[in-house]
Amino acid sequence: MGRRPIARMFRATAGLAVNLCIRLHVHPDTISCLSIAPAALAGICFWQAGRHPWLLVVGPLPCYVRLWLNMLDGMVAVAAGRASWRGEIFNDLPDRVSDVLIFVGVAHSGLCAIPSGYWAAIFALLTAYVGVFAQALGLPRQFGGITSKPWRMVTLHFGAWTAYALWRWAPALSTGPLTVLDWTCILVIAGCAQTIGARLARILALLDARQHDAGGKS
Repeated sequence: MGRRPIARMFRATAGLAVNLCIRLHVHPDTISCLSIAPAALAGICFWQAGRHPWLLVVGPLPCYVRLWLNMLDGMVAVAAGRASWRGEIFNDLPDRVSDVLIFVGVAHSGLCAIPSGYWAAIFALLTAYVGVFAQALGLPRQFGGITSKPWRMVTLHFGAWTAYALWRWAPALSTGPLTVLDWTCILVIAGCAQTIGARLARILALLDARQHDAGGKS
């Protein structure tokens, strides 16, 4: 299915959970859908962070729970022998919902311009779309680029904690036409643009190679 490589250390944390899910007959599609819940919690934290800045510290944590569940569903599917093309739908659709919930929460936090959060959400969707686009052409799913899903969450984590640190200890530095969360969203957008370009370049190269091979065989 061309799933994204998972860091060995991060993957090791899910061993017990995988065995438990298999023992309890938890379907991997259920795990995929459950990943929306922590994303919604993160979105709520960011949405309310303008009133309660300490939520900037809490908000990124459910994002990692979301990533962990995104990893767990694939591991359970493989271990239980339930990997299927149907699972691709449940693997991707909740992810896209999660991206929107998180960045729309940022957009309406009052700590950045609303368009910044929405454009970050749009570019996150486009980045994933290009990766899936390869599968529609009969090619392996593309996961390359500098701002794949995990790195979008890491960038948001860094930006949120930096914004809180400035609010807490150096409020004078947090003023200006662009806030820390504005710059965070800009970094996400720029990284997604690079990721989209890298994936498209790889897809085009694979298509050219396939056409060349087809021409050689004929």
